[in-house]
Amino acid sequence: MEMARNQFLRLAAVATAIPAVPRVARAQTYPVRSVRLVLGFAAGGGTDTVARMIGEWLSRQLGQQFVVENRTGMSGNLANEAVMKSPPDGYTLLFTGTNSTIGASLYKKLPFDFQRDFVPIAFVMRFPNIMVVPPALPVKSVKEFIDYARNYPGKLSFASSGHGTSLHLCGEMFNRLAKIEMLHVPYRGSAAAYPDLISGRVHAMFDNVTSGLEMSRSGNVRALGVTSAARWDPLPDLPAIAETVAGFEALVWYGIVAPKGTSPGVVLTLNRAINAAFDDPAFSTRFAETGGLPIQMTPPQLGKFINDDTERWRKVVEFAGASVE
Repeated sequence: MEMARNQFLRLAAVATAIPAVPRVARAQTYPVRSVRLVLGFAAGGGTDTVARMIGEWLSRQLGQQFVVENRTGMSGNLANEAVMKSPPDGYTLLFTGTNSTIGASLYKKLPFDFQRDFVPIAFVMRFPNIMVVPPALPVKSVKEFIDYARNYPGKLSFASSGHGTSLHLCGEMFNRLAKIEMLHVPYRGSAAAYPDLISGRVHAMFDNVTSGLEMSRSGNVRALGVTSAARWDPLPDLPAIAETVAGFEALVWYGIVAPKGTSPGVVLTLNRAINAAFDDPAFSTRFAETGGLPIQMTPPQLGKFINDDTERWRKVVEFAGASVE
C-alpha cells in the first residue's frame, strides 16, 4: 500500500509539473534578449526622438531592452539594407517611414524592395512637415517668403536631411508650385542642418514637425506653415502652406517593420505592445507634444498603407522631376 501511495505521489508530481513547462516557455519565447531598433537618421532629430520614446515603451512592456541604433546614409537606405540582411528572428527591427515609400520610386537602383523584403509590424504616427526659416530672414509668412525668393532669383537655398527624404521632396514641390528657384543643400540629418539654418547660410528647411516645433518654440527659427492640406489640429494657429500655395500637401509617417520571414507570433507580440502605448494616458500625453497623431493599425492594415503611400509619393517624385542614381 505504501509503495502504491509513493508511486501515485511521484506520478502526481510529474503530472503537476508538465503544464508549467510550456507556460514558462511561452512567457520567455520573445524577447529573451535585447532588441535592436535600427533607424536610418542621426541622433537628435525628430525621428530619433520618437523612435526612442517607442523603444523605452517596448523595453518596459516586454522586459528586454529595445536599443535604438542610428545608422545614417542614403536617406535611410543603408539602415533598410542592413535590417533586410539581418536574421528574421525579431531581434533586429527597422524604425522607418516615408523615406522608404519615397525611395521606391526616387532611387534608380536599390539592393532591396521595401514592399517585398519587409514584414509590416505597427504604425506609429502620422504628421505634417513644417517650413522653418532663419529668424533674421525678413519674412513672416509663406507669401512673404515667396515674394522674397522672387526678388532674389537663384540666391536662396533650402536644407534637408538628405536626398530622397520627404523634407527634400517638400522643398522640390514647393519650388515647382510656388514657381521659385531654391538650391537644395542636403545634410546628414535635420539636426546637422540647423546651425547653418539658424545662422542664415541656408534660407529655409522643411523639417518634421517634432524637431521643427521644438526649434521654433525656442526662438531659434521661425515657423511659416505646415505641409498638410489644411491646418493641423494639434497646431491650429500655424497656417497650412496650401492656404498660399494651392495643391501643396505632404503628410509623413513612422512605423516599424521587420525582415521578411519574421514569425507571425513575434509580429503580433510587437503590434499589441506598440498599440497599447496609445491607450496609455501618460504615454499619449508625452506623444501629443511631438505634434503627430498616433494611429493604431494591424499588420495587414499597415501593409496596405505602405502600398498606397508608395503610389502617392511616386506621383510626387514624378511631379517634382526628382531622381537619385
